[in-house]
Amino acid sequence: MNDNEQLALSLTPEAALTYLTERAVALLAAHAGRVAIGLTGGPGVGKSTLATQLVDRVNATQPGIAAYVPMDGFHMLHAKLEQLGTVKDKGAPHTFEGAAFASFLATLKAATGPVHGPGYSRKIEDVVQNAFIIRSEARLLVVEGNYLLLANSPWWQIKPLLDLSVFIDVPRELVRARLMHRHAEEGLFSEERNREHIERVDLANYDLIHRSRPRADLAIDLVVER
Repeated sequence: MNDNEQLALSLTPEAALTYLTERAVALLAAHAGRVAIGLTGGPGVGKSTLATQLVDRVNATQPGIAAYVPMDGFHMLHAKLEQLGTVKDKGAPHTFEGAAFASFLATLKAATGPVHGPGYSRKIEDVVQNAFIIRSEARLLVVEGNYLLLANSPWWQIKPLLDLSVFIDVPRELVRARLMHRHAEEGLFSEERNREHIERVDLANYDLIHRSRPRADLAIDLVVER
């Protein structure tokens, strides 16, 4: 395999976690400064679960060396979406502060002191400022988000900041079922609204994001039943 050829694997979630932990430890050993692993893929594929588990697994080898960096905190504020008239598109690329996220990631990679970052709460469907802190001892940034590998502006700025980019995938029909369950759990909207949003926004995003799969260094098809 040459340097530009993508590695594609089919793994169970536990095997994927073990494999990514090994890759992360190897990256840390090979670099003196901070390194970033980006986990991307469509909504509902299990990125955030895998990302947080990876942080925990690496921190078990050396406490505090890994930190979770979610892209979700860079949703546009709900009030801004209302002003723009784009609330109905929430979750699509144009409803994120993509340039701000790229700038934040560049700042994190160069930082020598603690940096606060925003999060996103599904309970209130809005951004929460200063939701997490990346401490100075964190050398591995596990970056997670839908649009890390899009090639258009401003998203193209993200891939050069990643030392390893990983595309996580599960079948589209499974994503639909997972998202219906996720939206129902929060109980903020009707089943009819959730179904319409999933079909019009979430699955359209899944298809868009899937087209960025070839840009990843590594693609993992998760072997799951549900």
